[in-house]
Amino acid sequence: MTGEAAVEVAGLHVRRGSTTVFDGIDLTIPRGQITGLLGPSGCGKTTLMRSIVGVQRISSGTVTVLGEPGGSRTLRHRVAYGIQGGAVYGDLTVRQNLSYMARVLGATKTDVDRVLADVGLEAQRSQLVESLSGGQATRVSLAMALIGSPELIVLDEPTVGLDPVLRVELWQLFRELAERGVTMIVSSHVMDEAIRCDRLLLMRSGRIVADTTPTALLDDTGTNDPDAAFLALIERDDRAHVAPRHPTTRRERREAGE
Repeated sequence: MTGEAAVEVAGLHVRRGSTTVFDGIDLTIPRGQITGLLGPSGCGKTTLMRSIVGVQRISSGTVTVLGEPGGSRTLRHRVAYGIQGGAVYGDLTVRQNLSYMARVLGATKTDVDRVLADVGLEAQRSQLVESLSGGQATRVSLAMALIGSPELIVLDEPTVGLDPVLRVELWQLFRELAERGVTMIVSSHVMDEAIRCDRLLLMRSGRIVADTTPTALLDDTGTNDPDAAFLALIERDDRAHVAPRHPTTRRERREAGE
């Protein structure tokens, strides 16, 4: 399964009002791996994730997910999407939130217990979500995405605002899920999380500036620091997209052969 495509995007154009977010991007995301979607805030990560799960209106192009058009009814039980902030009810307990999601998806009650164990919230199952710490609340949001054993899990900056220990624990869980065959797409603007992924899509200004692996990224840029590697790619991208200045003086036109 690892060598097959979980997501294929071809010629994707997305506009928001008068702003062009994507002007024809193409990418492939393999199954059974952790693909990191990295880049600065505002580069288009969330719009791409919304396009993949089928909640973003696109102008043209195709998005194929697990062999089906993105957003298809048949994908509802196969794809999970965790948004920033978490779609949970603070006035319900952890278990009540998960039980509600299980009913919506038609999952079994035993699935709730499995997910509680997966995210390490068995001791907090009877607590109101609003009484949890920030890290625990983030785990509840992740648990909601795990109900029903989806094949593809798309998480929008799940570690934002967490302390380093909690971030490490969550990435360990992501790795365990990938080892079970689940495809993970995880967005982040924290470059040191890049080394925890199998594959990297580095974005800037609505473009994919690199489709690579952690090892290849560091080798290509000659650095062992993910932040420095991304900055090197930015500089390379800037040089590649600088429009040539048209000669204006008589001397410049003569030297240009005009």
